Amino acid sequence: MSKKFLIVGGVAGGASTAARIRRLDEQAEVIMFEKGPNVSFSNCSLPFHLSGIVENSSKLILITPQTFQSKYNIEARVSHEVVSINRDAKTVTVKNLINDTSYEESYDTLVLSPGASPIVPNLEGVDSPHVFTVRNVVDIERLNNYVKSDDVEDIAVIGGGFIGVEVAENLRLAGFNVSLVEFSNQMMMPFDYDMAQILHKEMMDKGVHVIVNDGLAKVTTDYVELNSGKQVKAQAVVLAIGVRPETSLAKEAGLTIGELGGIQVNGNYVTSDPSIYAVGDVIEVFHHQTHKPTRLALAGPAQRQARAAANHMYNMPQQNKGVIGSASVQIFDLTCAATGLNEKTAHANGFQAKSVYIIAPDKVGLMPNSNPLHFKLVYEVPTGKILGAQAIGKGNADKRIDVIATMITMNGTLADLKELELSYSPMFSTARDVVNLAALVAQNQLFGHYQQVNVDEVRGLVERKAYILDVREKNEYEAGHLINAINIPLSELRERMNEIPKDVPIYVHCRSGQRSYNAVMALQNNGYSNVFNVAGSFLGICLYEYFNDMTTNQEKIVTAYNFK
Repeated sequence: MSKKFLIVGGVAGGASTAARIRRLDEQAEVIMFEKGPNVSFSNCSLPFHLSGIVENSSKLILITPQTFQSKYNIEARVSHEVVSINRDAKTVTVKNLINDTSYEESYDTLVLSPGASPIVPNLEGVDSPHVFTVRNVVDIERLNNYVKSDDVEDIAVIGGGFIGVEVAENLRLAGFNVSLVEFSNQMMMPFDYDMAQILHKEMMDKGVHVIVNDGLAKVTTDYVELNSGKQVKAQAVVLAIGVRPETSLAKEAGLTIGELGGIQVNGNYVTSDPSIYAVGDVIEVFHHQTHKPTRLALAGPAQRQARAAANHMYNMPQQNKGVIGSASVQIFDLTCAATGLNEKTAHANGFQAKSVYIIAPDKVGLMPNSNPLHFKLVYEVPTGKILGAQAIGKGNADKRIDVIATMITMNGTLADLKELELSYSPMFSTARDVVNLAALVAQNQLFGHYQQVNVDEVRGLVERKAYILDVREKNEYEAGHLINAINIPLSELRERMNEIPKDVPIYVHCRSGQRSYNAVMALQNNGYSNVFNVAGSFLGICLYEYFNDMTTNQEKIVTAYNFK
């Protein structure tokens, strides 16, 4: 007798489960229910419709119900909402949203993949017709049609996560005046604060008004008011402050809800009812590194969960290694990617963690379009186990993060990464890639061969008039330097070393960190024992300081910026 599977929700989780069931069992009856009009669409591509990168919204729709039926023999019922589950009878109640009728449907196995809904705060004006959220094709069409009207020039995007940043970018590319408001002190929380400053500058450079440390208080017709009292012009508002798992159906059915608000599942994605599975944004998952529950609203993990759940239904074993949170995003000219734990999260989870931040060319400098790649590697002390990484640059930052994601999944260490043999061509990378270089620098730090300070410590050094040694050439120094820094170029260092005191700490920087590292080693080999390399050096310092210099009243610590 054939089995009957009902799947609540489509897209990455539900549709992938349905397709895998069909591949495993040609005789199974598979029915998907989707309360919206589209059962399979590219939700990650939704913001790109606003700029015209995806010109026609119909292109966002990947598979129609008709295609599911004809190619896969899967029945996809759109505009059908599952409103309740009767676990004892193994039935669901379904409401047809087109004709407003309801009916019962039985199941052998039920899969819940309803996703997560945008959080809408209980604030004045959020229910106004010019306030939008972005979850599906209908949402993005409504937003796009509204802002393209003649009355909209200024748009406020509330929330600086992936959705908010991509919506803000694409609206700016479409020619609107865009303000991005973030409640915390930075946007893009997967990145550490020092790396996020690079992103803040890119948004500012491209004309986005970035506001941090402030939140939405109310919405009016022509502006939004923030918690600080600041008023930001906006004839349209996009709420992107986060998502909440759609667990109402599961709660009403008595399924166990986890501590973070998602449906609790085991390693095979079975809920507290052995006949009901759950996958995607609605569940809590196991974090590979912290060994704690977490929530992760990403398409890749949802698809893997879908396959694993379907396999388990047919007694096919699989290994659940948990998630590490690998993600990437394009922010105007920059490719930005992160994986694993950032330094802040690592410390919060009890890891004894350190990091290195290096700036290296993404390909051989002689090649066209060679650009700096900002790379931060987080590792555990004393094991050298790799915990996470972040990369930002105009080149292929994402492929470097994919390497680190692989290392983390395989429980790799700095020693493993140092010896990793990667493909090389001058057009694509350098002979010693930035990931290998980061491992070498981290090992030097781990083994005590040299010391470093991070860019967020430099302001304090300047303010207390520490001895800062700038080893760039004189013309570089004169074009812009740290206040109070002493300039002795690396090319003159050995002849002028007697000018450098031995009784105080010496903090050394150049443009990006390579020359200063050589200077540090030269000083150490000549009897200097209290020498520190400034991670990121002058380029990193300028990028770190710029946004706060421009948006606050803090005093500048550089005579001039140099971003070249």
